[in-house]
Amino acid sequence: MKIDLLITNCVLLPCPGCDTMLAPAFIAISGSRITQIGPMAECPVTEIRTHLDGQGQLAMPGLINGHCHAPMTLFRGMADDLALTTWLHEHIFPAEARHVSPEMVYWCAQLAAAEMLLGGVTTVADGYFLEDVVARACAEAGIRCVAAQGVIDFPAPGVADPALNIEAAQCFLEQWQHRDPLITPAVFAHSPYTCSNQTLVRAKELTRKYRASLFIHVAETREEIHQVANPLAATPIRHLDALGLLDRDTVCVHCAWADDQDLDILAERQAGVVVCPQSNLKLASGRAPLLGMLERKIRVGLGTDGAASNNSLDMFREMGMAAKIQKISPCDPVAVSAARILAIATSGAASVLGFGPGHGLLAPGSPADLIFIDQQQPHLQPFHSSNLLVYSAGAADVRTVIVNGQLVVRNRELLTINLQDVMNQVRRLAVAS
Repeated sequence: MKIDLLITNCVLLPCPGCDTMLAPAFIAISGSRITQIGPMAECPVTEIRTHLDGQGQLAMPGLINGHCHAPMTLFRGMADDLALTTWLHEHIFPAEARHVSPEMVYWCAQLAAAEMLLGGVTTVADGYFLEDVVARACAEAGIRCVAAQGVIDFPAPGVADPALNIEAAQCFLEQWQHRDPLITPAVFAHSPYTCSNQTLVRAKELTRKYRASLFIHVAETREEIHQVANPLAATPIRHLDALGLLDRDTVCVHCAWADDQDLDILAERQAGVVVCPQSNLKLASGRAPLLGMLERKIRVGLGTDGAASNNSLDMFREMGMAAKIQKISPCDPVAVSAARILAIATSGAASVLGFGPGHGLLAPGSPADLIFIDQQQPHLQPFHSSNLLVYSAGAADVRTVIVNGQLVVRNRELLTINLQDVMNQVRRLAVAS
């Protein structure tokens, strides 16, 4: 078999969370798939299109950012140190009403994609308005994206009449189904307090029809249930359950105030959850009961949220914070291990987002989405275990990124788009705002 890309002499971490590493090792890629991995002694000798020497680097599956609002890079640092309600209604919503346009969404989504790729993220689940533009920006940048069209019961960019929000989402699903191998279309219902019960039900019916995922912010704050117009139950999650929204293709984002009964329901309905610890901390929204989710075998992913509330899209920072914050209460240093967090940020998130077996792993037949970490950095010495990827590594340690079998970053150079041009365009938009 012809090999399109052969990586040799690397340290191989094929299954994050297992801490089984192989060195020196090789990875063979043909087309968009990994065809062979193993020790260098078994490295194939055949026709090779491209060869990379991975000496001094650790190869692992690309990180998966389970929740992001990519275009919100424009608002990074614009409204810090505020309560969520104040942040949203007095700053972010008005800023979006003034400045969100196809041009803004395109350039700011490309900036987000660049930041994530350079930081080792090969897949992102994004939810925003004008999501067709986000999908195009991500496809051009070379990042895999579950792109979810935003649905909200207010006039929104691209959907001036809220009565047409479901129709707009349907058009998006039809437009992007099977259009690009990097893009998986979905729907993002903003929250139970910005979407009526009818809108929520219609959004779920739409995703069931198209076999797509439904994303929704839920249980992000203690007060959220009081903001729901017509609550059907005592908590936001039980409200969604009463509407029949929870199933394996529903992704509940945040869940910082999910109680034990909520968690039992999520487990029974097999809904997925994405937790965003740094965004929740910065907005003082709360802390998701991650340990309780894992104990119930709920599928969990990890996300940064948008750059306006984080303010970084660095998944290495997110992993470190996710592990540490769970140890504080009940003062248990082994509550959620670094190994568990690594699994959540790779194969765990892949399951939440609806990807099939092999995603988030390095194995023959797996999608060729992988990253290379420079192990020669002082803060990664000595490399006793893969725990250092959670507690010591950072986005700047990523040297090379491959998505869908294509080199996207090589020696920290982004190969797909002109990064300087993207940053200049975003700075221009920021000055204009």
